[in-house]
Amino acid sequence: MAADLRIEIFPDDLDLTVDFYVRVLGFSLVRDERHLEWAYVALELGRVRLGAARRASVDTAPRRAPVGVELVLETDDLDAARRRIADEGWPVDDDLRAQPWGLRDFRVLDPSGYYWRLTEHPD
Repeated sequence: MAADLRIEIFPDDLDLTVDFYVRVLGFSLVRDERHLEWAYVALELGRVRLGAARRASVDTAPRRAPVGVELVLETDDLDAARRRIADEGWPVDDDLRAQPWGLRDFRVLDPSGYYWRLTEHPD
């Protein structure tokens, strides 16, 4: 069975969300409906698809692991991803390091508190 994954998030500020995902993580904005009553954007990075629908402000604390979800973005060039984030001045929550399971990774929070782990592709 072939499958792909699209993640839907629910931030209260789509402008900040688009800025983070495009400028900081390198996604492309492929659908922009921020002007509609039910504001929505779609972003892509390779085969990763992310939708964001604006919602009223919500408590972001549960979005962080271990009670929330850790969203994992695998990349071919982790060092370049880390440099991009540094160049954009975005704070890193847990910096680049080797993990006991044999991969290197680091973690960032998006403007709405969604927790992302950027990691290498496993061999």
